Amino acid sequence: MSTCPFCHPTLDPHQTIVAENDSCYFLMHDLEQDVLVGSGVIVPKAHRTTTFDLTSLEWQHTNELLHIAKEHLDRTFQPDGYTLGWNVGTASNQTVPHAHLHVIPRYDSGPHAGKGLRHWLKRPE
Repeated sequence: MSTCPFCHPTLDPHQTIVAENDSCYFLMHDLEQDVLVGSGVIVPKAHRTTTFDLTSLEWQHTNELLHIAKEHLDRTFQPDGYTLGWNVGTASNQTVPHAHLHVIPRYDSGPHAGKGLRHWLKRPE
């Protein structure tokens, strides 16, 4: 995919490869820093449209990079917690059709502290 930002991460001047292994990258995007301080994504190097398309090795390498990403983010940003998530398909708000695991540091002082992925579903009507 010639226009996919995750297939060609070095073509985006705002995107940095923080860590990588044989099949995956941990990427951070400097434009998100104002809103989602320290946020990044783990993506397979091969174009995989959804999480369900990952190989066993890509799952293993995603897990390895997740721990490396956490060490980096703990050291650099000292978050109080994390939100991790995959969006699969447009109904789930997947806007880039390349599988990517969001790694979002969370802070007690943040505007949505204590509100995880399912917070909006748990609200009273």
